[in-house]
Amino acid sequence: KKKVLQKKKMVNGFHMSLYKNRIVVIGGTGRFGKILSKIKTKYQTFYPKKKELNILNQKSIKRYLSIKKPKYLILLAGLSRPMKIHEKNLNKSIDLNIIGPANITKVCSDLKIKLIFFSTSYVYPGMKGNYNEESPILPKNNYSWSKLGGESSVQMYKNSLILRVCMTEKPFVHKEAFGDFITNFIFHEEIAKNLFKLINKKGLINVGGKIQSVYKFAKKYNPKIKKISAKKYLGKNYPLNPSMNINKYRKIIK
Repeated sequence: KKKVLQKKKMVNGFHMSLYKNRIVVIGGTGRFGKILSKIKTKYQTFYPKKKELNILNQKSIKRYLSIKKPKYLILLAGLSRPMKIHEKNLNKSIDLNIIGPANITKVCSDLKIKLIFFSTSYVYPGMKGNYNEESPILPKNNYSWSKLGGESSVQMYKNSLILRVCMTEKPFVHKEAFGDFITNFIFHEEIAKNLFKLINKKGLINVGGKIQSVYKFAKKYNPKIKKISAKKYLGKNYPLNPSMNINKYRKIIK
């Protein structure tokens, strides 16, 4: 009987308990992924390259995940910048931000893998700010529509977590900052440090820092930064306050 139990606990030469701590991170070569890969954690993490796992090919996804057998999958892969590319290259935007996440969701559902998806604060209307997870959503450009498209398939899978994130590189890379654009900027490093506290949650979580103007955020780290007007640069009809209420996030990471 003991031998039978031992065999049941072993799959492909691995003890089943090993799989409980396995995470596959897709998009690990991106800005945030590179920082996340340096974080020390109890989890065993895998960062497949595109030739190993292509989010536009379900067979490729299923093949890789069937071998690694992770408990969690963190989806970072997608198209973000420059923003104009979502207007100029519609096919690429749809492929990477909508079809790719839909493929990942299908396979995670088939293999019963917990899916953590990175979305954006830009899915909110961006007019009044302080949006919580139950607030209405209304994308204003192709980038935010594409991220909401990715969210849609993930929302259909109950064993999932969507993080609406507002983050930026450290140090702040620009010499100018908007004084009239209100947001929740936080550095990649802070989110990477706290991400593993979130992965067992489900549903939606807003993730970011203190609500303030981009200029006020940036000035802490660069006193010489120049203040400019988002309204003047982006247009008077551009939504200038996509800030989020992050109380839920704060309670979890305490």
